[in-house]
Amino acid sequence: MTAPRDFGVLEENVRRFRDDRDWRKFHTPKDLAASVAIEAAELLEHFQWRTDDETRADLADPAKKAAVAREMADVLILLLSASDVMGVDLYETTLRKIEENALKYPVEKARGRADKYDRL
Repeated sequence: MTAPRDFGVLEENVRRFRDDRDWRKFHTPKDLAASVAIEAAELLEHFQWRTDDETRADLADPAKKAAVAREMADVLILLLSASDVMGVDLYETTLRKIEENALKYPVEKARGRADKYDRL
């Protein structure tokens, strides 16, 4: 078992990277939200028009998996940047959201189902 990872270290590294380059002035809520969507679309592009079997094969290729991982990291970096600029504690908010989802999707109703909570 590995030691827990420190979310705050990620936040600080993202903040330092931005501030070392004097990019804070470009990091508006609107532009960061747009950038999250753009990077998420770049992540999705790796799977566009691919079957599940093709996707599994792609992810078995270390170079393709690394490219997908880099897009995922871009999304996370931008979310951390947005949370910093907007004053959102993303770690705590995520924990609360998981708790909310657990209430909307109780195990006994949701296990093995892809239905939205209002259809369980």
